[in-house]
Amino acid sequence: MARKFSELTSKMSPERRARVEARTQEMLAEMPLQELRKAMEMSQERLSELLGWTQPSISKVEHQTDMFVSTLRSYIEALGGELEIRAKLPAGDVIIKRFDEIQDHPDAQHQEPTRRRAKAGA
Repeated sequence: MARKFSELTSKMSPERRARVEARTQEMLAEMPLQELRKAMEMSQERLSELLGWTQPSISKVEHQTDMFVSTLRSYIEALGGELEIRAKLPAGDVIIKRFDEIQDHPDAQHQEPTRRRAKAGA
């Protein structure tokens, strides 16, 4: 017989509930882009309209393991967020600001992910 989650947690010790809550927060903090978009209740189609990209480009970005910081920033901002890059060092956390300067620099180039040129001879 199925039981409500609240029934299960009510029987847990306070320490156990605290561990479950901490793990829940960790999982939310490590959410992949696709899950983040879904949590924000936005479709790939709507996000592609906001960014001026194609829907397949959105799918490609969501499954990439490596991308330009400017691409990630655009994606996050289209969801209504703000990208923050943080270095976790033994002496403490440091927010990296240099990327803002790069994005605003007149020589900076930003292209839709699928519009990269193929290498000659490839």
